[in-house]
Amino acid sequence: MDVDKELENIFSDPLLEISSEEKKLFDVPKDMMKATRKRREHSDYIAQREVCKDFEQFRPLFSRVHQELSEGRRNLIRVTKTTDLLQGHFYVISGQMLYLEQIIDERRSSNGLQDGRTRCIYENGTESDILLQTLRKNVVGDGFAITETQAETAKGFFHTDDLKEEDQITGYIYVLQSLSDNPEIAKAKDLYKIGFTEGKVSERIKNAVNDPTYLMAPVKIVCTYQVANLNSHIFETILHQVFTQVNYAIKVTDNTGTTHSATEWYVVPLGIIDRVVELIVTGDITHYTYNKEQQCLEKRVEKTKPKIDLSGLKVLTLNIKKEFFDLIINGKKTEEYRQLKQTTLNKYTYIDPTDGKRYLRRYDVLRLFVGYHKDRESAIVEVLDTTYDNGVVVYHLGTVLEKNI
Repeated sequence: MDVDKELENIFSDPLLEISSEEKKLFDVPKDMMKATRKRREHSDYIAQREVCKDFEQFRPLFSRVHQELSEGRRNLIRVTKTTDLLQGHFYVISGQMLYLEQIIDERRSSNGLQDGRTRCIYENGTESDILLQTLRKNVVGDGFAITETQAETAKGFFHTDDLKEEDQITGYIYVLQSLSDNPEIAKAKDLYKIGFTEGKVSERIKNAVNDPTYLMAPVKIVCTYQVANLNSHIFETILHQVFTQVNYAIKVTDNTGTTHSATEWYVVPLGIIDRVVELIVTGDITHYTYNKEQQCLEKRVEKTKPKIDLSGLKVLTLNIKKEFFDLIINGKKTEEYRQLKQTTLNKYTYIDPTDGKRYLRRYDVLRLFVGYHKDRESAIVEVLDTTYDNGVVVYHLGTVLEKNI
């Protein structure tokens, strides 16, 4: 077989012929290649962790924050992709705590979000200069922000001296610690029984050594909460629901040889129990869950729902500057403009498959936001008409249907 002849036949096949128009597809301007190389060289820099030489000054900070988390004075909270991370705050990524010590050469990225090199100190004694955008992405994907300490909620509600004549005592929530010599029970850290009684707690537990509910062993009263003007059974149920994932499953045998499954025992720091009781009293417990892995409370991030029903309406969400936002909600600006760019073509226009022509997308309302921070102002405004003028899409505005300012 003549290999050279065979190759010549293959390459001379008409199917492999490329037209002059097709050749242009492979023509890349030299300056574009140069720019691409520069971008690649720039992006090749990857923040690496290294030993933090002054970690000893940060070690007490991490210890304190862990303690405050276990006491319920700090909480975990989910971070959204538009949240600004703050210098001097603590975050958790993949279960590891870090301290955002400094944001260097702070700037705004192309998407309007805060960016810049950082100095991040990790609780394992390392540090890195990861980009703020990358750090935010990591926290959003697999982490939390740690809230600042909260002021202690007044506990007078539970003290007899603070009760009034009209207050009705409905029972007692108690927290007990087992004094069992069973190795499995004795070695369990932060193991507490949370229960309810309408009478005195001391009377309730006096036969603990013969009661499977108390693990057939004496117990120590850690704390009690006198509940007034509340349904104590519901109070107890809420407590158990919050801690259901850390329920300690253990079987004990009574004096007759019968095996029982002990209930209402939970592995949770005492400070968290105390904080949850306070949150139940104030009614704020609905905003929190218990994070088993981090052993602390996690605050739910609840998205604000529009007060008006937008179902069935075509909604366009836009970010807008504060000055223009104020003019719109005050009725002084009745048009909102958006320049038609290659990157926004599909957002503001569409191609009709029946004739292949491009048309403006029609929206019923605009949902306007001021900036990107969590508590930003917003409004929902009626769109009366949409027109196009020399590369600019014009939304003609009507009634302000809703505003959050």
